[in-house]
Amino acid sequence: MSLMPWFGGGRGGMDPFSSDLWDPFGSPWPLDGGRREGGSRDDATAMARTNVDWHENDKEHIFSAEIPGVRKEDVKVEVEDGNVLKISGEKTREEEHKGDAWNRVERSFGSFMRRFRLPENAKADGIRCTMQDGVLRVVVPKDEEAQKQRNVRSIDIA
Repeated sequence: MSLMPWFGGGRGGMDPFSSDLWDPFGSPWPLDGGRREGGSRDDATAMARTNVDWHENDKEHIFSAEIPGVRKEDVKVEVEDGNVLKISGEKTREEEHKGDAWNRVERSFGSFMRRFRLPENAKADGIRCTMQDGVLRVVVPKDEEAQKQRNVRSIDIA
C-alpha cells in the first residue's frame, strides 16, 4: 500500500512536478497539474520532460535537473519576481540525414521549463550553478538572518 495518494492516470489528476509552478509553501498542488482538458500534458511537458530533485541541508537548497544531451549554453537559470526559480532551455532533435530510416524515436526534444517558488529563507542573490554529465545543479544558499527572524512560539492546548 502506498503512503502517497496517486493523482495521475490521465483523468485530470494533479502532478506536483508538472511544468507549471509548483508552490509547496502556498497551494499544495497546481490547479490543473499541467494538463489540458482531456488529460493530455502541455506541449513543453510532452516534448521535453525534465526531472528535477530538490533537497536541502542546513545551509542551502539544492536542485538537480536531468538534462542529458543539452549544452550548458542552451540552458537558462533565472529568478522571477524575487522568489521563483526558473530553469529553462531546449533539447534539439538529432539531425536527420537523407536516406535514413528511423525505426523508433523515444528521446524527447523541444523546449522545457520548470519553475519552483523558493521559501522565505532562500538567498536568491547567491545562487550558483554547475553542469556535469547531463545534470544541472543549482545551489540556493539559505539566508541565516531570515531563519533567525522566524518568530515561533508554542501554543498551549486547553
